[in-house]
Amino acid sequence: MTSERALARRVPSGRISRLHRLGSLTGGIAGRLALDGVRSLSRGERPELQRLLLTPANARRLAEDLSRMRGAAMKMGQLLSMEAGDVLPPELAQILARLRAGADPMPPQQLKTVLRTAWGSDWRRAFRSFDARPIAAASIGQVHRARLRDGRALAIKVQYPGIADSIDSDVANLGGLLRLSGLLPRDFDLAPYLDAARAQLREEADYAQEARAMVSYAQMLEGMAGFILPEFLPDWSTPTVLSMTYLPSRPIETLEQAPQPERDRAVQRLLALFLEELFTHRTVQTDPNFANFRYCPETDRIGLLDFGAVRQFDPDLVETIRNLLAAGMAGDLQALETRAETLGLLSAQTSAVFRQAFLEMAGMVFAELRRECFDFGSSDLLARLREAGRRLAEMERAPPAVPVDLLYLQRKAGGLFLLGTRLKAKVGIAGLLAPYLDPPG
Repeated sequence: MTSERALARRVPSGRISRLHRLGSLTGGIAGRLALDGVRSLSRGERPELQRLLLTPANARRLAEDLSRMRGAAMKMGQLLSMEAGDVLPPELAQILARLRAGADPMPPQQLKTVLRTAWGSDWRRAFRSFDARPIAAASIGQVHRARLRDGRALAIKVQYPGIADSIDSDVANLGGLLRLSGLLPRDFDLAPYLDAARAQLREEADYAQEARAMVSYAQMLEGMAGFILPEFLPDWSTPTVLSMTYLPSRPIETLEQAPQPERDRAVQRLLALFLEELFTHRTVQTDPNFANFRYCPETDRIGLLDFGAVRQFDPDLVETIRNLLAAGMAGDLQALETRAETLGLLSAQTSAVFRQAFLEMAGMVFAELRRECFDFGSSDLLARLREAGRRLAEMERAPPAVPVDLLYLQRKAGGLFLLGTRLKAKVGIAGLLAPYLDPPG
């Protein structure tokens, strides 16, 4: 951890202090927009709000302030950095990527207060060691290594104070910032997505719910080789502290330096797991943040972490997705169009131009997936999709309201695609899909 990342900052826990911080952030960016706009006019240029907003200075301030705030504010910033990382200019994406690297940790005194409230004043007596320096600091909480007197090694996730109570106000304020940004089409209805974000963040801040998800997910994966999960420790868990066994491991990204077969195997396993989650169990861990995947070199297994974003999906939705994928892999664009309408990706109100562009993009994707081996490292699919998406955006029409469940699945698939690209993996995706495309019978 660099000195910058090790800088501890107190988490603003009160609603007023968080509102003030976001208001200051928005005001500061708005001030820069006004100044930069005047400069553009002085040069005889017409100022463009989106271009002015996405300057390195504004992106840097956004990343720094959201890292200090943690909670829903930072979580939404992480999603922006992940979802838009291949759309933003590289220098801006790099600045926002700081949000995925982690948050600023709590100062030791604030950490002690949280643990004393959760465990009582004499909790240290039960521990042989407790490292006050977090091994990870994310949007909802930070993780510490510890060892009990009986020798068990633990990873303990400690929730930032006030985070659960600040979700509604944080999401509302970040929604305002998004509307200010000019990044959204004029007639785009953001409200359903903000409601979904609130609901998801409340679930992620509910450590009791995450503990139940961890236990049930471990049972779900019994018999599936290649993965390992931590064991939940109820005696040392509370609504604000989640304790589990520690998994000796390293970041999944370190496989970048591994031989090609190891990289291929890791990505293939994660893609196979995603298909098994969706089509067999209809239960998916929908957060593809790279930090949630760890590599255990001694056992050649992938450690799975963070179960706050586990979601269950309706059987009818899963069946329609299965049929859409089957149509796409068969090259049947008419059937694919019908399934897309059933899913709400297209509607009777969809313009002919948008419909045609959607089908062309879908055909582009499935043509690549039908390859015997998909080479993530050399594929230009993302670049072509980005260009097609840019042309769609120039229509200045809001896309159809996509069902939130589909957005969660797109987020997971997109994150795995980015990981495959990062590791330059080569995987036979068509072969992985084939067993799942026939309806169960």
